[in-house]
Amino acid sequence: MATTVHEPPRIEQQPQPRGVLDSGGGRGNQIPPQGSTRAVQYAPPPASTGIWVGIAAIAMTFAALTSALIVRRGGAADWRHFTIPSILYFNTILLIASSVTLEISRRRVADFMSNAQPKLTNPVRWLHLTLGLGFLFVIGQYIAWRQLSAQGVYLASNPNSSFFYVLTAAHALHVLGGLGGLIRVIRKFGNFSLRRSTLDATSRYWHFMDVLWIYLLLLMWAKL
Repeated sequence: MATTVHEPPRIEQQPQPRGVLDSGGGRGNQIPPQGSTRAVQYAPPPASTGIWVGIAAIAMTFAALTSALIVRRGGAADWRHFTIPSILYFNTILLIASSVTLEISRRRVADFMSNAQPKLTNPVRWLHLTLGLGFLFVIGQYIAWRQLSAQGVYLASNPNSSFFYVLTAAHALHVLGGLGGLIRVIRKFGNFSLRRSTLDATSRYWHFMDVLWIYLLLLMWAKL
């Protein structure tokens, strides 16, 4: 007696929208390339351990420099105080303003990506503004170094000037790293491959640079 075997029904997989992958692909929270379908599939963001480890390492580095400054200053007969350049206060305003514009851009990018406000204009200009303020801060630091050198205060002039150059230069190098991160965010936003977790990690790093600079400015004002 013949037995009839029925073929199981085929289940067709629905193709995913272009530019939106599942969490296994690692791009589950990207911007789709079609402007009319900006809705984002929010997958769990990747672990942000890396950025926190980096921030912790930077904090430990500057903590070690602070300890060295305090130990070197204690009882040093060759410690000569000098007035830090006034442009550093203007640079502080620039850096604080850049954190404000970055936070505005982060929230507007999130709304733009999630299509929460359909008529929202492209927020990339806020990212460009943050980038410009960051570059102005670095230029301002260079002007401060030039002002000190014009007064005859160099890296090897005395211990406190050495700490000033080392602290400000180390911070400026880390700010340049943050500017590189902002450029990467802008490029990814432009080609619709930006992940929200990438923007959040860059924002955390930049805000940390802001807080770190305020700490360094107070330290130099009190100890140098």
